[in-house]
Amino acid sequence: MIPKTRIVSLPIYEPGKPIEDVKRELGLTEVIKLASNENPFGSSPKVKEAIVAELDQLPIYPDGACLELRSALASFLKVGEGELVFGNGSDEIVMLIVRAYLEAGTNTVMATPTFSVYKTNATIEGAEVIEVPCVNGAHDLDAMLARINDQTRVVWVCNPNNPTGLMIEEKELIRFLDQVPDHALVVLDEAYVEYVKSEAFPKSLDLLKKYKNVIVLRTFSKIYGIAALRVGYGVAAEDIIDKLNRVREPFNVNHLAQKAALAALADQEFVLQCKEANAEGLAQVYTELDALGVPYYRSETNFVYIMPERDSKEIFQEMLKQGVIIRAFPQAIRVTIGNKEQNEKMLAALKSVLAPARM
Repeated sequence: MIPKTRIVSLPIYEPGKPIEDVKRELGLTEVIKLASNENPFGSSPKVKEAIVAELDQLPIYPDGACLELRSALASFLKVGEGELVFGNGSDEIVMLIVRAYLEAGTNTVMATPTFSVYKTNATIEGAEVIEVPCVNGAHDLDAMLARINDQTRVVWVCNPNNPTGLMIEEKELIRFLDQVPDHALVVLDEAYVEYVKSEAFPKSLDLLKKYKNVIVLRTFSKIYGIAALRVGYGVAAEDIIDKLNRVREPFNVNHLAQKAALAALADQEFVLQCKEANAEGLAQVYTELDALGVPYYRSETNFVYIMPERDSKEIFQEMLKQGVIIRAFPQAIRVTIGNKEQNEKMLAALKSVLAPARM
């Protein structure tokens, strides 16, 4: 059996280590996971009620068009029902975009570091991947514009950016969009939009009215707290949605996930509570990082990108031994904001790990 040559050397995506695996491997009884930017406050109580109410429907295929969720979300976002596409997480919509728009002989432009799934999917389709280094953790939009050419079909803008947590302001984004040629689809990945506090963040759904080559991606996996069920969506002009639906698998969003997303969407009070608790957690973490003198980026998300002067993989392993799962990047670690107690444990572990290097 001979696979595609270009996939042989692809890195396998490594999610945050499961809590039970860490407990078993290291003989720990208490472990907290702050690696995957999950909501430490769970999901709305209405979500569990909605799931339990639908358990008798398991033998039946789900609604392939997500009609009930589509109607509710369109009303909430004030967009047309035909301007929505749903996926098994927004990751799947990334895959659909690549499947629909990229092939050998085309290219795609993205920042680095950014969400790794963009590059992986583009490589699978045989497209050239053009990576433009971030500047101080932020997208270098001018440099990205300079790399767009006649073969560019997709440009990825993760806003706020994962893993750095920094955002692009509306005035910057508009200047960028004004210069992107119509033949390139601009993907605004806003997985963390509900956490953003800045008034300067783009009103991206309004921008869709002017820029017909833009799609906005969002998810129910983060602040809504239903990552286990995998529901994401895209908002764009109907002709873009049409192309994505042509390459979408039928029944891609399961029935329980659709009902859970409906319930989660209906509980905006829970969303607001999580946003405020996250802001408090960020402040808590910033205070301690400042005291430690460790550089980091101030985040518009539910995670912080921290840059200690020590090997990130070593920090990851040492914190793991103390029952704290984080995410390591080549020159940094990324830590999810937890509840107050989780943040305290993470900060204590980080302080003890960094202390030997400071002696």
